[in-house]
Amino acid sequence: MIKPLKVVIIGGVAGGMSAATRLRRLKEDAQIIVFEMGQHVSYANCGLPYFVSNVISNRDELLLQTPESLWSRFRIDVRVQTMVTSIAPESRSVTVKNLVSGEESTESYDKLVISTGAKPRRLNIPGIERALTLRNVLDADAVKAAVETASLKSAAIIGAGFIGVELAENLSQMGIETTLIHRGASALSMFDAEMIEPMQSALEENGIKLRLLAEPVSVTSTEVVLASGERVSAGLVFSAAGVEPDNALAAAAGLEIGSTGGLKVDHQQRTSDPNIFAAGDAVEKHGMLGGNHALVPLANLANRHGRQAADAIAGIQVESRGALGTAIVGAFGFAAALTGLTEKAAIAQGLPHSVIHLHPGSHAGYFPGAKRISLKVLFDPTTGKLLGAQANGFDGVDKRIDVLSTAIYAGLTVDDLMDLELAYAPQFGSAKDAVNQAGYVGNNAFSGMTPTVQWYDLAKALESGAQLIDVRTATEFAAGSIPGAINIDVNELRGNLERVADANVIVHCAVGQRGHVATQILRGFGKEVRNLDGGYATWLAGTSAIQRTSS
Repeated sequence: MIKPLKVVIIGGVAGGMSAATRLRRLKEDAQIIVFEMGQHVSYANCGLPYFVSNVISNRDELLLQTPESLWSRFRIDVRVQTMVTSIAPESRSVTVKNLVSGEESTESYDKLVISTGAKPRRLNIPGIERALTLRNVLDADAVKAAVETASLKSAAIIGAGFIGVELAENLSQMGIETTLIHRGASALSMFDAEMIEPMQSALEENGIKLRLLAEPVSVTSTEVVLASGERVSAGLVFSAAGVEPDNALAAAAGLEIGSTGGLKVDHQQRTSDPNIFAAGDAVEKHGMLGGNHALVPLANLANRHGRQAADAIAGIQVESRGALGTAIVGAFGFAAALTGLTEKAAIAQGLPHSVIHLHPGSHAGYFPGAKRISLKVLFDPTTGKLLGAQANGFDGVDKRIDVLSTAIYAGLTVDDLMDLELAYAPQFGSAKDAVNQAGYVGNNAFSGMTPTVQWYDLAKALESGAQLIDVRTATEFAAGSIPGAINIDVNELRGNLERVADANVIVHCAVGQRGHVATQILRGFGKEVRNLDGGYATWLAGTSAIQRTSS
């Protein structure tokens, strides 16, 4: 009789439980044991900020599975409040400690899956022990208890990543004066500056105070003290200064750690030990574009890679595709999303790239409720292959970034976006959807039909003698303009050619569309002209982001 496969999984939640349940579906006779050091093995950690403010009022809704439900349906032996203290690869065993009784024991395995996740990065400053973190349900209980204190009037959040921004929104909506303290030049610094500036404005418009390029040096009983000398009032202090892989257990067992600090795995989620697999936030991901490894702590990747580890253990030939890092964050109804490479990532990796910006409507403009979406798309200047995209706005951001993520995954080019058939009714989109429009704008740039200049290159171009022509209406021009621009309405351009230089001309409108028309008109008359990519809206967002930290 063949001995059933015995698989031990360290850690639950997304990666560990995806591996466990998938493996059960593949191997009914396998013995599957999950060790989870916390009280809960499967919970919605992305929902924790919303539990704090009672947007999610029922705590039980966060608990997706229990040891009892997992045994009943899957016959998975889940042992909570049990910590694995060491791994012995040579004997294929782990040492475990029951955190309630203190009892220690040893458990053998045929295959091991490590899904220890990521832990909050703790700052080494005096008084930081007062700061709360938000990793699990018990952390959420502690934060919720703190914010429900009647005397709490103010809160300081150190770190303006996804968790920091989401928590800031929830605290502010509870009437708590909230300050986001961030050492970077912009909140949500994974985005390019001009693409996250509207989110920063939305935060401030809703009462959130931003302190950028700010270094906390100490935490007192009532304040967070910054290196600048400013003292931020803080009845509650929350540390959201990022996360780091929780892989000390793997490192102590001699497993290879990657250059990012994450546990290194191959395309089957196998570690440097052939009998040990890993998934989730403790593992470094292979970038789909550029080939770089990165830490990408996202739930969808943890679920996918946990499933793939189970497939590999069961003998199914699988190969993990690279990660695009597709993500979205929302606050006060405003959303920002990204997928693939940002411009600063492409620059850091030395990858050639072209950039377009556009600002289409979320749906048909004649149907009530249409709002602007801002899109940024990167593509290879030689092949047109899509490299990355970012989007922001109040409506339809998720739909567009998901389509663009799928297009990047499929290896499509910017020209291919013109031909995508996307669902259309006036309340949902436009006959020329925002994604299609990205294809049209991208094709104009890729083909050379509309030469462009980026917002961050404009000042240098003007210094070198370029003529800047604003082709918006006189009313728009009077409401706000780029210094040095002259105003000639696009509809009056042909009658004012004598005012236009023959070479080194840059035109712009509000979002780029009329600038494209003006470019073609002037090129038709032999002028050397470029269009300011994304128009005044992109220039304003980018320069506003810079001004935040230069004053």
